[in-house]
Parts: sequence; C-alpha cells; structure tokens
Amino acid sequence: MPAHNDTATDTLLPQPLLDFLPCATPDRWVEAALANPALLLIDHAQCEKKAASTAMSLMFRYVDRPELLSKMSQLAREELLHFEQVVGLMQERGIDYSHLQASRYAEGLREHVAREEPQRLIDILIVGAFIEARSCERFARLIPHLDESLARFYRGLVRSEGRHFEDYLTLAETYAGREAVAARVARFAERERQLIESDDAVFRFHSGVPAADVMN
Repeated sequence: MPAHNDTATDTLLPQPLLDFLPCATPDRWVEAALANPALLLIDHAQCEKKAASTAMSLMFRYVDRPELLSKMSQLAREELLHFEQVVGLMQERGIDYSHLQASRYAEGLREHVAREEPQRLIDILIVGAFIEARSCERFARLIPHLDESLARFYRGLVRSEGRHFEDYLTLAETYAGREAVAARVARFAERERQLIESDDAVFRFHSGVPAADVMN
C-alpha cells in the first residue's frame, strides 16, 4: 500500500515518491517524535552526516561512473549543508549534540544488498532511494505539528531530499534498466515495511514503532 494516508503528506510529496514507499509512517512514531524533539534533532543531524558520508563513499568506490560522481558530489554538499543547519537549530534551542546509537533501519535494508557487482551497486542505490524517500515522508508527516521555524526548514528539506530520492533511483535505472530495478525495489520494499511498522527498541528518525518505555 502506498504511503499516502495523510492529507498533509499528500500535498507535500510527489506521487512517484508516495507510490515508492510500501507504507505510511505509523501515528505512534509521529507521537514519539513530537514528545522527543531534542532526540529527533540529534538523530536527524547524524542522519545528514551519514548521508554525506555514504555519497562520498560511492564516489571513491565507483570512480568510473561519471553520472554517479556528479550526482553524489552534489548530494554530499547538500547533506553537509543540512547537517550544519540542523546543528545550528540545535544551538538555537539549547540542544547539545551527542552521539546516538544508530537505528536498525539502514542496516536492516543493507542486509539484502548483493555481495557481487554490478548488482551490489544497484542495490546500494535502491537502499539510498528508500532512505531519502522515507526521510521526505517523515518530514511531511511532522510539518503540520511543528513551530513555524522548524516547519519552514523541513519544507525545504522535503524538496531537496525528494531530488535525492529521484537521483538514486534514476542512477539505478540507468545502470540496470527500469524492469530489473522494479523487481529489486519490490524485494527491498517488504523489508522496509517490516522495519517501519514493527515495534522498535529505540526511537530514532528512521526507527519503527518505538516501545513506550524506551525513548533514548
């Protein structure tokens, strides 16, 4: 089922992105996010930093792919800018930046990445598309509930992260063809649904449904 059970989400996100995701973010995650604004921003900053690192890693690993080099270079710069902006918002709000254990989400998706090339690259790009698409969907779910400053910032992120989703998916289709990518997307989609809809031991930006007694 496409992730479009929320009117506010529908108006912010393009239909291809909504159709790409296998489910909507559960309301209990939204409630936990609103109850833990500091934790949300700290993990958001870490996600932006990790996204930049992933893009740089792809640039170093696949130096013979000019389309990838161009897109990942731009993506890395944008993600680092977002990281700086999130840290700035945290400073304004008196939130100290500290290390958090990563959620299970990204690693849970990467468990299904092929070991051999060229399929490994295609799978990594598909995982990147899921991460960026889910980020967009969660920004959109949160925006109606946030103060104007944070809501305005997240609206801007929806646009840029949406481009990142398109870049990852387009690169995968360029290298493997739309039909082959669609088959792999379907496999990853089921795992993504499980990670989003099932109970999670921690609350993070990409976590599943957080346990009521575990919020850090």
